[in-house]
Amino acid sequence: MNKDATMNENAIGYIGLDRFECRKKLVEDLKEKDLLIKIEKMMHSVGHSERTDVMIELYLSKQWFVKMRPLADRVLENQKNKDTKVNFVPTRFEKIMNHWMEITYDWCISRQLWWGHQIPAYYKGDEVYVGYVAPSDEWMQDQDVLDTWFSSALWPFSTLGWPNNDISRYYPNNCLVTGYDIIPFWVNRMTFQGLHFTNQRPFKDCLIHGLIRDKQGRKMSKSLGNGVDPMDVINEYVCDALIFYLSTSTANGTDLRYDEDKVKSTWNFINKLWNASRFVLINIEDFNYSLDNLSVSDKWILNKMNNLINKVTKYMDKYEFNTVGLLLYSFIWDDFCDWYIELSKASMNDTTKTVLLIVLTNILKLLHPFMPFVTEEIYLKLPIHDESIMISDYPKYDKKFKFDSNLDLLIELIKKIRKVKLDNNIGKDYLIISNNKLILENKNLLSKILKNENILINYNGNYNKIDINFDNDIVSIYYDGSLTEEEKQLLIKEKEGLINSIARRKKLLSNQGYINKAPKEIVENEKSNLIKDEKDLDLIIEKLK
Repeated sequence: MNKDATMNENAIGYIGLDRFECRKKLVEDLKEKDLLIKIEKMMHSVGHSERTDVMIELYLSKQWFVKMRPLADRVLENQKNKDTKVNFVPTRFEKIMNHWMEITYDWCISRQLWWGHQIPAYYKGDEVYVGYVAPSDEWMQDQDVLDTWFSSALWPFSTLGWPNNDISRYYPNNCLVTGYDIIPFWVNRMTFQGLHFTNQRPFKDCLIHGLIRDKQGRKMSKSLGNGVDPMDVINEYVCDALIFYLSTSTANGTDLRYDEDKVKSTWNFINKLWNASRFVLINIEDFNYSLDNLSVSDKWILNKMNNLINKVTKYMDKYEFNTVGLLLYSFIWDDFCDWYIELSKASMNDTTKTVLLIVLTNILKLLHPFMPFVTEEIYLKLPIHDESIMISDYPKYDKKFKFDSNLDLLIELIKKIRKVKLDNNIGKDYLIISNNKLILENKNLLSKILKNENILINYNGNYNKIDINFDNDIVSIYYDGSLTEEEKQLLIKEKEGLINSIARRKKLLSNQGYINKAPKEIVENEKSNLIKDEKDLDLIIEKLK
């Protein structure tokens, strides 16, 4: 065939015919010469163009190839040396590189396209010259361009000015981040080119991430119509919500099923951070920096922050961003926003204000790689800040913020008391009775958080009593169990409803015709509901007594 898919000079008798016309005429000629035995339909694989859906024909042409075996063997040998190899994260993906280097074949690098790096080959008659520039104006350059992945493999050299510039400051690179689907196309080729041209690996680490799929796990594509425009997501939930979600929601090398509800959850997290920052900024106006007389809650949050910095640094160095995301989310939402900010209201002095500022500043710096915009915005509002959060020092573990604190025990106690109040419909009128040393030492703090001044050592009255286990001790909650008139009327109404329900179910279950004809499951369901109603009625009668 010719380039335009017409028959060439070797197709005697069919020269110049289109491929489809040629096939029709060939069949006719076979019939005419009585050479056609039979025609039958056969199912077989035929390649089609992705863009035009036209059948692809094999076409013989001259192309440029890279001899791969010696280059591939050098990569395989280098991967055996722990000091010079490319380190994959996760490590299992090194097998893909090695596998392709083991089975590799000579690589066709020329393409007949209108764009790309033009191949540096020149022709004059039958002579061929390969080099940076043509020997003279008489030489014509090859019209083909390099394969895209060959150009991609040249990326560090072309961006750093090699070979004219000293690229050693930035080469080898520290880390390449890419998807597992292009390890054979890009990572392998960067590696063997780096070893060939510089005798070094192109990067120390290769961090592999997964692909983003739809909620059902399918690849996003135009044909399925399941693609997501990131600009629409950004307009709805802001850029930082999308960045944090994509970078922290799955382990390295694992595909991510896109879920808009989780992006919305991240957006709520950003709002939580924003509101907490507003609280801090409002309260630290005109304060004097001081770390004197730290309270139990101040020590608690500083110690938590210090441990957080230690863990985040550890997991960042290991590229485990999903773990970092969980640590930051838990500390910011639970420890800082839900607890320390609430506890800080009990004693808003200069020391507490200083601690609020220290903790918020470190939170912003730790979050910055995942939420660059909102953290920069808040950071520049702080009374003490650099020109930009990007040029500030990353947080470091500080021994002076290492404290022992029993606040976690007190928080558990507060949670238990609140649950007891909720489960037993206890209002403001209740007593906390304990002679526990930790409780008595932090009586003021507990009183303010629980909004209850009635924390006593003993009580001999006739209130209802509920005991709570705490720190190998017992804490007793005494409360007046009498009902308000409103509560009493609601119980009476519920009692009447249960009496009617019980009467209806008993009448139904005493009807032998219903028992025999109704489905067994429905009858059994009625019996179990009758038992439940009777128990509920007994409880209400007891409460009304």
